[in-house]
Amino acid sequence: QVQLVESGGGLVQAGGSLTLSCAASGSIFSINAMGWYRQAPGKQRELVAIITGGSSTSYADSVKGRFTISRDNAKNTVNLQMNSLKPDDTAVYYCYAAIQITRTTKTRGFWGQGTQVTVSS
Repeated sequence: QVQLVESGGGLVQAGGSLTLSCAASGSIFSINAMGWYRQAPGKQRELVAIITGGSSTSYADSVKGRFTISRDNAKNTVNLQMNSLKPDDTAVYYCYAAIQITRTTKTRGFWGQGTQVTVSS
């Protein structure tokens, strides 16, 4: 059983900062990519940022220069530092991890339960 547990969401004023954290636990052999997605009301879920096992990163254009993704491979955690937040960043943020449960199983994706981020103007 694999679980991804997020924390750090909340309400913040425009221009403020928040840090989201996600910890993976359970039966894990290895974790490849980890990332954050978000879904605003009435919109599709979109990629915010992703980080590979080798720590290469990629960001959505809308958050480049404002958000920073990082991971701790020893702790199986991924963080998202969000600065200069805008009302358009309001969404439920979901943690994602591509996990191999055993040495012989295929890597597959797992999701956290989501954490609400609300940015007021």
